[in-house]
Amino acid sequence: MLALRRIPRIGSRLIYFRNLYIQTASTPNEDALKFLPSQSILGAGARTIEILNYRDAIISPLAEKLFGVAGVNGILLGPDFITVEKAAEEHWNLLKPQVLSLITEHLTSGEPVINTGILQAEDTAYDENDSDAVSMIKELIDTRIRPAIQDDGGDIQYKGFENGIVKLKLQGACRSCDSSSITLTNGIQSMLMHYVEEVKGVEQVLDEEEKLGIEAFEKFENDLEQNRPHTNHS
Repeated sequence: MLALRRIPRIGSRLIYFRNLYIQTASTPNEDALKFLPSQSILGAGARTIEILNYRDAIISPLAEKLFGVAGVNGILLGPDFITVEKAAEEHWNLLKPQVLSLITEHLTSGEPVINTGILQAEDTAYDENDSDAVSMIKELIDTRIRPAIQDDGGDIQYKGFENGIVKLKLQGACRSCDSSSITLTNGIQSMLMHYVEEVKGVEQVLDEEEKLGIEAFEKFENDLEQNRPHTNHS
């Protein structure tokens, strides 16, 4: 993941169609796969858009189609890539052909990826009220951190700076990756603390759905532990 280095693409390959080819690339998250079509998705310089359920997919005709595939859990639309996240119990050898087919069909149809009028958040946009520290944090995110994370099929959003703590939200492949906490502390935190002396640490911001998901998983693990048979050695 980040650690601000490029991770080798294992199993990357090109899939060719009539006037379009799509490169697929693995990510640090085994449940997320990055698709790189030969044509633009959101356009150069555009902010990524993360969609985590079918209800929110109404903003994107392409996302609506992809969420129609059983097992698709999340979609991240980037300037020139699409990251698709699957349920842990699903297998890419079954999902990947369906996803490739839908992406190809949509991009060659001329339909828009995003509906007209959808605005993207400019989390790191210039603000004359920003302190020097916040301006530097935003610049580092835009020029050093975001490109590295997008290369791994994810993205990052700046959520604020308070009492020396930078609040960030990981998206796409990086959001649910096992190494997300390492990405924050070893990669992003180290860089921000090195260049901005006011930064004392970073904190990951979670949506309510993500918090509920973590709580449900922890409860499931606790239930398993309590119901596990114990061997009585005599």
